[in-house]
Amino acid sequence: MNKLKLIFIVFCIIWQNTAAAERIKDISMVEGVRSNQLVGYGLVIGLPGTGEQSKYTQQSFKGMLNSFGITLDSSLSPKIKNVAAVAVHAELPAFRKPGQAIDITVSSIGSANSLRGGTLLRTFLKGVDGNVYAIAQGSLIVGGLGAEGADGSRIVMNTPTVGRIPNGATVERAVKSPFMQGDYITFNLNRPDFTTAKRLENTINDLIGPNSAQALDSTSVRVIAPRDPSQRVSYLSTLENLEFKPADMAAKIIVNSRTGTIVIGKNVKLQPAAITHGGLTVTIAENQNVSQPGPLAEGETTVTQQSIIDVNEDDSRAFVFNPGISLDDLVRAINEVGAAPGDLMAILEALKEAGAINGQLVVI
Repeated sequence: MNKLKLIFIVFCIIWQNTAAAERIKDISMVEGVRSNQLVGYGLVIGLPGTGEQSKYTQQSFKGMLNSFGITLDSSLSPKIKNVAAVAVHAELPAFRKPGQAIDITVSSIGSANSLRGGTLLRTFLKGVDGNVYAIAQGSLIVGGLGAEGADGSRIVMNTPTVGRIPNGATVERAVKSPFMQGDYITFNLNRPDFTTAKRLENTINDLIGPNSAQALDSTSVRVIAPRDPSQRVSYLSTLENLEFKPADMAAKIIVNSRTGTIVIGKNVKLQPAAITHGGLTVTIAENQNVSQPGPLAEGETTVTQQSIIDVNEDDSRAFVFNPGISLDDLVRAINEVGAAPGDLMAILEALKEAGAINGQLVVI
């Protein structure tokens, strides 16, 4: 049997007992301080024959001319291969003020072959409420390339129908933020966990004073804050740089059956079990040893745990490990006998069904 070659076997040693503390700003977000999505419809012109001649592009082109006082006959269908209809989208960061610039992305929504060399005409970017928050315009930067021969052969590199314009939109309206409202600031954890929320509460209370912070649930920690804007900014600057140790992650095994990726968390534990998979036999056993002190020693009798794992195949190869067997030792043993990625996945699933894995098995 060939030696096991998993595409990826990643043993996650995340947030170990010796892990460094994290800053509050790195593991949470302040409620109300968020970006907002903007979207608009526009025209890209100046294309070297790589545009389109769809009906809505022609309609948009006529509408643009009408705005400049030029009226075309309704029966006229202009040939505009140098024009493309596009969708423009951007994210408006929190506290961005009118007059400041934001980056935009421009994507073809029709049959245009490429946007390379095009220029976006003035496009109004609207929020979910229908109001205009920014106006976009400028020359596109397109990383993709497309070429087509006379015989119909074609080559495309990357995506020539999507481009970006750095600082391509000017903010016209600011989004109101609830940050300055009320008597509290709320931190929302990026990874909800009751233990982490409680430790965050204790860290803030140790600095500010008892009952200054309150964990509302596994995600949110509410903190008393001053109403004065300048004091609130300084107050938040102090809080977000506080360091504390978050809780260890939950015991999980992530299995991606499509790619062969297996991710095993450090908190996953094994119980004694035995599995036979085809010609492969895996046995996990737990032995207890009694340590007795000498007659004149003042020690105490102790019981120590010894874990033994054996892997047997047709050629009777076996592996015995020192005490302290973990799941990565099991995977390493299976690797030695040359099992396939599918074998390891099947073994993990069987162990979970048998109740021999203390952790959550997630198959994606």
